[in-house]
Amino acid sequence: MLPSVWAKTFASQRAGVACFRGLHQSVSLAQPINLARKFTPIASTSSHRILAGGSQGPLTAWLKQHRQFGTGISSKRPTFDPRFFSSNASRLQVAEALASDASASPTSEVTPVLTPPSVGIWLLVSSVLVFAVIVVGGVTRLTESGLSITEWNPITGILPPLSKAAWEEEFEKYKATPEFKMINHSISLSEFKSIFFMEWGHRVLGRLIGVAFVLPFAYFASRRYLTRPLPRNLFLMGLLIGFQGALGWYMVKSGLEDTLLETPGAVPRVSQYRLAAHLGTAFVLYAGMFSTGLSVLYDWRFARKGQWSGLTNGTDWKSIVENPTFKRFARYSKALTALVFLTALSGAFVAGLDAGLLYNEFPLMGGRLAPPSDELFSPFYAKKADGSDLWWRNILENPTTVQFNHRCLAITTYCATGALFLASRNPVYRAVLTPLIKRMVVSAFAMANVQVLLGISTLLYLVPIPLAAAHQAGSVMLLTTMLQVLLALRRPGVAARAWREAVARQRKL
Repeated sequence: MLPSVWAKTFASQRAGVACFRGLHQSVSLAQPINLARKFTPIASTSSHRILAGGSQGPLTAWLKQHRQFGTGISSKRPTFDPRFFSSNASRLQVAEALASDASASPTSEVTPVLTPPSVGIWLLVSSVLVFAVIVVGGVTRLTESGLSITEWNPITGILPPLSKAAWEEEFEKYKATPEFKMINHSISLSEFKSIFFMEWGHRVLGRLIGVAFVLPFAYFASRRYLTRPLPRNLFLMGLLIGFQGALGWYMVKSGLEDTLLETPGAVPRVSQYRLAAHLGTAFVLYAGMFSTGLSVLYDWRFARKGQWSGLTNGTDWKSIVENPTFKRFARYSKALTALVFLTALSGAFVAGLDAGLLYNEFPLMGGRLAPPSDELFSPFYAKKADGSDLWWRNILENPTTVQFNHRCLAITTYCATGALFLASRNPVYRAVLTPLIKRMVVSAFAMANVQVLLGISTLLYLVPIPLAAAHQAGSVMLLTTMLQVLLALRRPGVAARAWREAVARQRKL
């Protein structure tokens, strides 16, 4: 009887090898490949159990060597394992199993990679770090600490001065700056240390963002966990982090130039243009990390559970997003998001010119809705003899005009956010908007109210540091809520749709 059992086992093993060989050669079939039905019988045979617990037969050795096929072999693992549809997908040409385009040819290679939630969580954590560096940067400017470090050393600058002699040397460098000569000429070494550590903390946090982004990115890319075009977008974000550091030093240099000592009425501070560019780049980086990370989580949820934009059954997402009313609401939301970004960028000019210290009243400015026209467009700011640069220089360099513009943009943004909220309550829009969109619109309007209160309080109380820092953080939070609105309006990703269709086909078989 024992020879008979071994004969059956050997025959079953040869049949299993033939089955795997047949699967490998059947990629050009027009019908979708049912991976679970091809793999499960082999996993459940008594011969495989004997080999798994006993000697290492050819089939067991082959399975261990090609363990990426563990999805179908182990009944405890999900049917569609992300590792299977990465580098192995193109090699095995499993296009028919996951192709979202029904018109695709049977031999076309489609290799969707469903990015795991760990990538989304990493990007969200990175966006939190960028949010923190924006707030710390605002406090650094408000405490006038940004010009305390006069050199940019990306590597050696990680460590602060560690001895009294090193502190004295650093203090001597600061004494040569226009800020010390014109404003802080009477500060002591201990006072210098306080502003030094503020700027040093800001720079170290920026370096931490670079390390926390680059190393996980290299890991996820090497493991091929990233859906196209995610590697390209993340690579651009990495370049933006490096550019942000260089741009920060370029901004600081503008406040260290000796020409400030020779310019009548000059104040030792950084250029408002470079400050706006530095802050705007940080906003773009934050928006990219946050929206990409949340998109990864949303796509995973749609692919695995069919949930989309707050709907537990997102099978009708296509008919919803193609509705003209839905598209119109999406256009309004995108325009409002751009307006929020522009308003925040105008706040950088207010901060760079200390324009918040003028006209500390609201809603009037000097007892009227707008200052006199000769003050808004003063010829003092024109550099050309013909005055052709009068308009744009006053808009960007005149503190009074800069504050007036920021007020107008802030009021417009608040009214537009309120209009979007009211539109979401309109029965016409309400009938097509998903639950998540409605919740995010409410959050955006609530944050707009908080931001307006913070802005008015900052103005009335002459820009105290806590309120001013909270106001800058509020601008990031308002942008965050609008990004969440756009993500709720977003279609599922291509890879997520392919996975969902493959799951639907799998259930029908």
